Amino acid sequence: MLAIPQLPLSRFVFTFSHTGINQLPAYSGSAWRGALGHALKHTVCVVRNTPCQNCLLKNSCAYPYIFETPPPPNSEKMRLYDVAPHPFIIKTALETPDTPLETGQVQLGITLFGNGHRYLPYLIHALEKAGALGLGKNRQPFTLENVAQISTTNAPQPIYQHGQLSQPLAPQLIATPACPDQLSVHLYTPLRIKQDGKNCNQDRLNFAAFFGNLLRRVSMLTYFHTDTPLNTDFAHLMAQARTLDLTNKQLAWQDWTRYSSRQQTSMEMGGLIGTFTLTGDLTEFWPYLWLGQWTHAGKGTSMGLGAYRIRATSLPDLPL
Repeated sequence: MLAIPQLPLSRFVFTFSHTGINQLPAYSGSAWRGALGHALKHTVCVVRNTPCQNCLLKNSCAYPYIFETPPPPNSEKMRLYDVAPHPFIIKTALETPDTPLETGQVQLGITLFGNGHRYLPYLIHALEKAGALGLGKNRQPFTLENVAQISTTNAPQPIYQHGQLSQPLAPQLIATPACPDQLSVHLYTPLRIKQDGKNCNQDRLNFAAFFGNLLRRVSMLTYFHTDTPLNTDFAHLMAQARTLDLTNKQLAWQDWTRYSSRQQTSMEMGGLIGTFTLTGDLTEFWPYLWLGQWTHAGKGTSMGLGAYRIRATSLPDLPL
């Protein structure tokens, strides 16, 4: 039986002010993610100098759930892996190109999946602290001015300003419009997908690899972060996905290197950007393709990689 994925989510825009020129690098979601992790751990950790996996409080602490996200001991999925998908995504101005920015301001988008919504106050406090401590090579400070909650139907609603937090709306499901007969997918941050142990470049990327990664990601997010894990015919969906082709591919590999302070090494995080077209009966894949605009696909999603938009004449142009 094919099921519709049930993944409630909530989205927020953090507006920071700064003086001078914004000196953050391209794809600064990486810098914000690192600063968030450092500030969050410093905020909530009460057992210093103890690895999270050895800590008595690891199953009730905000930091490991948000930032390390180990599979629970009784998990039926990903038992051979150390890390499950994180319950958040960071999006910066470069990852949301349609968002206008005022001079002297930086806007940061945060998407929280399912139960991750519970930890919003922790994230606000940690990001405010991270901004004040400074980001980038020059430790440029950023002052958190306000936080607004956004949706696809309503104007942004302020929920945090001057140290006061009002009650946010509960996470909501993304409504899926009618499936078009043809659509184009626009990859606007590097998409990193592996197939048979190799990165999918512009020649290797196919629909089965793209959809399979997206299906797995949605399944894992619902399993680890909601009370409604996805229950569908995975084998059937993948068999059908192998019958579809990507057409009008205009893809290019974009190199990008980031420095991981946690691993103390440079990491290659490049991926595909560009567009491709899908034509035919997309009905079975459509809920995942539409939802994937909010979940992203591939590796590095928590720092904003793997972002895409779907374009079709029959579809609304929604802010993501």
